[in-house]
Amino acid sequence: MKSVRNLVLATGFLAIGGCTMYDTYSEVEALNKAQPVGSPFTQALAGEYRSFANEQLDKMMDYPDALHFARKGLAAAAGEAVMPEPVTDWNLSERHIKELAAARGRLIITFDLGGREIAPSTAALAQAKYDCWIESQEEHWVIEDAVECKSDFLNSVAELEGLVQQTPPPAPEPVEPPPMIPEEAMYLVFFNWDASELSSGAKNVLDAIAEEVAKNPPSQMIIDGHADTSGSKEYNKRLAFKRANAVREALVERGVSENLMVVESSGEEELLVDTLDNVREPANRRVNISFR
Repeated sequence: MKSVRNLVLATGFLAIGGCTMYDTYSEVEALNKAQPVGSPFTQALAGEYRSFANEQLDKMMDYPDALHFARKGLAAAAGEAVMPEPVTDWNLSERHIKELAAARGRLIITFDLGGREIAPSTAALAQAKYDCWIESQEEHWVIEDAVECKSDFLNSVAELEGLVQQTPPPAPEPVEPPPMIPEEAMYLVFFNWDASELSSGAKNVLDAIAEEVAKNPPSQMIIDGHADTSGSKEYNKRLAFKRANAVREALVERGVSENLMVVESSGEEELLVDTLDNVREPANRRVNISFR
C-alpha cells in the first residue's frame, strides 16, 4: 500500500523483521471461518469483505490490502460499525480525490437516510464496491477510468438512493442469523491490551452465541484464550486464561450450561498474526469460541 494507511500497517504491524508477506493468511482464514453477528447490514458487509479480501490475497497477491480488508470484515462480522474508506488515507490524484469524495458523500447520505436498514444487502454491496474502487484507483493512479468496481458502485448506490427516497426506515427487527453448523462455526471476541474486560461489541457476540446454543446445542464448546506477545509468556498464559474465563462466566450468565464449556489458554502460542516478541497486536488479543 502506498498511502498513509500503508505507513500505519508498516509501523504498527510490520516492525517484526522476518515475518512473511504481512502474515495475511491467518486473518483471511479467520474471516472465512467467522460466524457473522449483528444487524443484517453488518452480516452482509462481512460477506462482501470476505470475498474482497480473498480476491486480493488469492488472485491479486496484494497482501497489505488483503490484510486491511480482512480486518474490516472481522470487525463487521463481530457486529461493529465499519465505515467506507476515507479518501485521505489513499494516494490519489487530485481529480480522483474529488470524484471519490463526492461518491463517498452520496453513500453516507443514503446511510443517514436509513439505507443500511431498508436494503442491507444493497448497502453492503455499495460500500464494498466503493472500497474496491478506491483501492483499485490508487493502483491505477494515472489512468482516467480503469476501475472495474466504479460502475458496480455507481449502479448500487443509485439503486440505494431510489430505495431510501421511496421507503421509510423500518422498525428494527430481531436478527435471525443462519443456523449454526457446530463443526464449521467459530466466534471471535477481541480484548483491549493487557485487559480481560468484555467490550460492548464482545457482549453482542456472546448474546448471539447464547441464542444460537439455546436453539442448536453443541456437544461441547471450546473457549480458548489468546494474548499478543507483549509481556512474558507466563504472564500472557495467565491473561489469556482470564479472558477465556470472562467469556465463560458471561455465557453462564446468558444461560449456557457450564457442562458444555471447556476453558483453555493458548497464551501467545497460537497467534492470529505472527509477530516478534513484545509486539502489541490487536488481532492476537482474543478468545476463540468453537464447537464440537
